[in-house]
Order: sequence, then structure tokens, then C-alpha cells
Amino acid sequence: MKNILVAKNVSKSFGTFKALNDVSIEVPKGSIFGLLGPNGAGKTTLIRIINQITMPDVGEVYLDDEPLQPHHIQHIGYLPEERGLYKTMKVGEQAVYLAQLKGLSEAEAKKRLKIWFERLEIGDWWNKKIQELSKGMAQKIQFVVTVLHQPKLLIFDEPFSGFDPINANLIKDEILKLREDGATVIFSTHRMESVEEMCDHIALIHKSNKILDGKLIDIKRAYKSNSFEVGLISNNPDAVEQSLNDKFEITPTSFKTINNELQYKVKIADSASPNDLLSYLSTLGQITHFVEVVPSANDIFIQSVKNN
Repeated sequence: MKNILVAKNVSKSFGTFKALNDVSIEVPKGSIFGLLGPNGAGKTTLIRIINQITMPDVGEVYLDDEPLQPHHIQHIGYLPEERGLYKTMKVGEQAVYLAQLKGLSEAEAKKRLKIWFERLEIGDWWNKKIQELSKGMAQKIQFVVTVLHQPKLLIFDEPFSGFDPINANLIKDEILKLREDGATVIFSTHRMESVEEMCDHIALIHKSNKILDGKLIDIKRAYKSNSFEVGLISNNPDAVEQSLNDKFEITPTSFKTINNELQYKVKIADSASPNDLLSYLSTLGQITHFVEVVPSANDIFIQSVKNN
């Protein structure tokens, strides 16, 4: 798959503080790429380098196989975590002004804004001042301004901040539509459930270093432990537990169920098959629950950071 953005061996220091240390990422075209990490890890510094707000001390960044240059900013839409709207300007006036900075004519900007305002049901905000809007309402305006010039690369830094669940879901759906229409998205968030739902690829930065990257599905496979949640109904629970202990590594667990069963997390050997476990369980009682434990993005995030 062709990459739209490549960062090679990027390092950046601010005085004696090393914000990024030899970080490389490759963002496939047409993907939603999760840029993850704890607070202060270096994510925002990398995003600012991609947007040419600051420059790397060492390393190179390429957009569509070209070294990053000032004119490339026209092909990037950036929604920063810290919002930057002018509070005393009217919504429509400000949106048109910001669109013109991205190269749109006034007429084209108004045409596209009308479509987006109707789509998000915010048409009656046109003559309101930003200071009259709630944080979530202002966030909608900034989202529209970010995507209006139809950039090939979109960068969203905590895009759901300030939104209630309904509007967060609305913006999530719009981001997915933008990807379907050909945009590539770099997505930085602490909401791991959003990473699960949206991201194809991820990179995890911790203490200025990249510690993990790749396809999310491949990373999940690498982190899985051949463990299964098991629910059993038996008249002899002590015997069941002893039998499982003799053959497997088991730990008590808890999951939601409508049955009153024995609940275990069972780990099998790497060489064993889930069918082997299932066959054995059928000799011990009635199987009511059998689910492989697949690590979540949140599990992987926490484990990777702790290990490093």
C-alpha cells in the first residue's frame, strides 16, 4: 500500500528536553492512523512538525513522496487539541475567512459551508458570535473549517473533546465518510474505544520514542495470549476446577451472563487448538460461554507503556 506520509528518524529538542527521539512512521494512503501515547509523549510535537509549525532538528518528512514543503500545507487539514477560533467574530464570517486562508474563493467557501452547515444542522448559527456557542458547538465549527478545503491528509488531535455522546458519534461518522471519500486521517486521542472503532494502523509513542507500530489487527494478534473466557454449568464445581487446573493455566474471572455458571479464564499452550479446549470442556459440563480473549487497544496501550 502506498504511503501518503512518511517521517524518517525525526528528532526534536526544546533546550535540554528531548521531545522526539529518532521517530519514524509510515501512514498508508486511505487509512485512519492512530497516533497514540500518554500525555507528554511527543505526539503533538510530531503533529506540529508535519504541519510545519516547527521543524525537526534531525530527520525528514515526506508527503506523497515529496519532501515536505510550505505549499503542502494546502493539502493538510489540522484540528488542534487547543482550539483557535476568534470569540468575537461571527461564525459565518470567520468560517469564510479561514477557508480563504486555505485557498478557497469567497463564493466557493460559502457554497461548501452551506452544504456542511445543513449536513450538521447548524445553519442558524451563521450570524452568531463564537463566544455565544458552547464548547461542543464551537468544536463543530472548527471541524467544518478543518475539512472544508478537502485536504488529502487530515490530522485530528482529540477531535471528540467537548462533545456529548450523540455529537461525538456524529463526528466519528463524518470522519469515516471522509476516509471513504479518499482522505487519509491521522487521529490522536486518549479514547481507546474510538481507536478500536476507527483505526486501521497505529503508532504508540512513549517518552519521546516510538515503541510500537503497525496494523492494529496484527498488533492484536501479537499481543493475544491464547486465553479464553469459559462458562460451565456442573453439579461438581470442585472437580471441574481441579480438572482444569491439572491441564491448563486458569484464573477466576467475571463476565456478564444470564446463567449461574462457573466462570474461568483458561490459557492453553501455543501448540494447542481452541477445539481441543472446547472438546475437553464438553466432558466437564454444559458449556454456556466460550470466547477468545482478544486484547483491546486499551490493554495494548497500558501493557506497552508499562513494559517500556
